[in-house]
Amino acid sequence: MATEKAYFATGCFWCTEAIFQKLKGVIRVTPGYSGGEVADPTYEEVCTGTTGHAECIEIEFNPEAISYSQLLEIFWYTHDPTTLNRQGNDIGTQYRSAIFFLNETQREQAEQSKQALESSHTYDSPIVTEITQFEKFYPAEDYHKDYFTRNPDQGYCQVVIAPKVAKLRNKYIQLLTK
Repeated sequence: MATEKAYFATGCFWCTEAIFQKLKGVIRVTPGYSGGEVADPTYEEVCTGTTGHAECIEIEFNPEAISYSQLLEIFWYTHDPTTLNRQGNDIGTQYRSAIFFLNETQREQAEQSKQALESSHTYDSPIVTEITQFEKFYPAEDYHKDYFTRNPDQGYCQVVIAPKVAKLRNKYIQLLTK
């Protein structure tokens, strides 16, 4: 089976990981950092907002089971792409909305999906998601991996992540593994 990868930033990578892990055809989701200048950044460094990196995820997926276009649809649906450098109470460039494309096909699909969303007037404010050429991904520290699965009773998980997962389940039940 040939797999592909996608790189998305939607604010906190704990939220994004929890959402994309639940999709049929997604093989692995890895939280990490991308889009910045600092090599091998730590979570503490990224949190300062001075590395240029965004918290993002690497999605390995089977394109025969789920398409890049479907992943983009989930990306747009599960976060607010109109808030610059912010998602909820998470504020800073490390929480920006971004798509890091790997090739021209991904770039075109990302641009087209963004334009379609803008044309739909779903949001009252302009979409500020950056669409940028992928350069490098740095996996996050192990304690960030599978965070929601390992900490479902933690306050942030209950208040922020669980509602996003429920929103996904309500609209995209047919795409979920369980």
